[in-house]
Amino acid sequence: MDQIITTQNLSKRYGGIYCVKDINLSISEGDIFGFLGPNGAGKSTTLKMILGLTQPTDGNVKVFGKDFEANRQVILSQTGSLIESPSYYGHLSGLENMRIIQRLRSIPDKNVSEALKIVRLENQKDKKVGQYSLGMKQRLGIAMALLSFPKLLILDEPTNGLDPAGIGEIRELIKSLPQRYGMTILISSHLLSEIEQIATSVGIINDGKMMFQGSMNALKNKCHPTIRIKTRNNIEAQELLFDKGFSPSHRGDSLVFENLTDEQIIQANRSLIAANIDVLRIEEHKKNLESIFLEITGKERSL
Repeated sequence: MDQIITTQNLSKRYGGIYCVKDINLSISEGDIFGFLGPNGAGKSTTLKMILGLTQPTDGNVKVFGKDFEANRQVILSQTGSLIESPSYYGHLSGLENMRIIQRLRSIPDKNVSEALKIVRLENQKDKKVGQYSLGMKQRLGIAMALLSFPKLLILDEPTNGLDPAGIGEIRELIKSLPQRYGMTILISSHLLSEIEQIATSVGIINDGKMMFQGSMNALKNKCHPTIRIKTRNNIEAQELLFDKGFSPSHRGDSLVFENLTDEQIIQANRSLIAANIDVLRIEEHKKNLESIFLEITGKERSL
């Protein structure tokens, strides 16, 4: 597949502190790429650099295979975005706000009505935006980003302010866009549960550094189960099992094993019993994606 976005050692420094350091993104055509990280991890800054809203300190950006700085106008004409929060004129209606973007970008009338319909604002289009709820304003921002039905759509926390039903609707909308309109989508969020349901690929950023990048399946494969065995004498049990070819680690009050088959569990248990080491408990622990995310980003950080 063609690479829609690639960044090389993309970095941003304010003073002597890097808020983004050596980010190497690779996003393929038709992907829904989930850009995950705690609040303040560097997601919005990275997106702003990709869109030319913030000048990188180091590194470069290619979009549609072209250097961004040399092809800014062509790239932006095929890109829609919503960064941080929607911009609007509160004294104008939703439709009037859409018309302004339409004129600026020379977009046909049909796109305006279709974009409003997609985000379910067609019945609120004549209401002043200043009277919109936070969720309606967010929908309007998404409609503005969709207005040209771009090849690349970049959304920064697009479900902010939406109620559960609205979150579900936006989720289904985003999932449908690659197939319906051939879009590639880069969506940032601090909510793993949302990204898990829509993304085909994912990148996890923390403290400005990329901690993981790959398919959603690759992330899920990190959730392999561990086996924990608790005995009356874990030190003696660990030494015995090392001699038998096992590689348990000592964690808390248990010995922890990675990637054991059922047969290997049986062998380990028999070896312990034959050595008169009492086995108190054998447990399987499965990590969920939330646990993996916390491990990658650091458990001390807020989500």
